[in-house]
Amino acid sequence: MGDKEILDKFRDAATKEHGFTLLVRKYQERLYWHIRRMVVDHDDANDVLQNAFIKIWKGMENFREEAQLYTWLYRIASNESITFLNSKKKKMAVPMDGVSNYLAQTLTTGNNFTGDEIQLKLQKAILELPDKQREVFNLRYYDEMPYEEMSEVLGTSVGALKASYHHAAKKVEEFLLNH
Repeated sequence: MGDKEILDKFRDAATKEHGFTLLVRKYQERLYWHIRRMVVDHDDANDVLQNAFIKIWKGMENFREEAQLYTWLYRIASNESITFLNSKKKKMAVPMDGVSNYLAQTLTTGNNFTGDEIQLKLQKAILELPDKQREVFNLRYYDEMPYEEMSEVLGTSVGALKASYHHAAKKVEEFLLNH
């Protein structure tokens, strides 16, 4: 079902909940993996996703369709992920790289990660990136999101995003070559 039909159902009081259910079904997996790449842990990603959907539910009435629905959803999921990471940083009372180390350790404990050694190395390299670069890298590399759509999601110019991705890719490449 298309976004327009989903929004129409959501805006009709008689079908509002069904419209939201359709939205969740359509976007849940994509948003989950976007969040998961940011916060790493499965349980944390589910919590952040749930918070994102609560914000989406509350904000749907104000969605003016100036942007595509999924870019609006990604923006909310991104903001919730960053809020979560900042909260974790405060709770741990360590600098952000301490959180990156924690997230890297999370990759190898429990059953959070099912990839091979090369994939693990790539994930560790990505976790070394600053939050914004990591987010840009993930959106471009994994979601193959065009820069114009990333600009809508992140509220940043296309030029800045291209530069950020270039720097992130160089850092990842450097990490992979040296570790």
